[in-house]
Amino acid sequence: MKRLLYQSASGLAVLGGVLALLIAVVTIVNVGGFAIDKVARLFGGHFPAILGYEDFVGLTVSCAALMMFPYCQTRYGHVAVDVFMNLFPSWFGRAVDVVSSTLMTALALFLGYMMVRGLLEVQSDNAMSAILGWHLWPFYIPGIISMFLWALICMTQIFEREAHV
Repeated sequence: MKRLLYQSASGLAVLGGVLALLIAVVTIVNVGGFAIDKVARLFGGHFPAILGYEDFVGLTVSCAALMMFPYCQTRYGHVAVDVFMNLFPSWFGRAVDVVSSTLMTALALFLGYMMVRGLLEVQSDNAMSAILGWHLWPFYIPGIISMFLWALICMTQIFEREAHV
């Protein structure tokens, strides 16, 4: 079970990384378009920017960022600073891991629940992005999956026998 969760978190993080790379490429192209436009204006021309760039980046960033959370948790990226924790006995590190994982589980479940409510609300309102006219609700799905996967990973870490430090 733990292995499947960790592999899922890795896969989700890779997809989030692909989205982040896509955001970077689109941003570079858009900035390049602005530079070309500046030169074109010197000669009386015009070069348009990417239509809907803000919509695309805003919606995609919201997906990509949340898709990294479960992977960070598999690496204890949300728990404690190892240098600081190494100053304390191992039982204390384990106690901090249990408390941290319990609190992170509660936080991830709460955020997942609120995202489900948000999805249902924007879906019922038929909310769309301002420029591209994309439905907003599908962009909630990666975040919801990420929050519940994050919670499951935290739960498995509560019951690990040894501390990660």
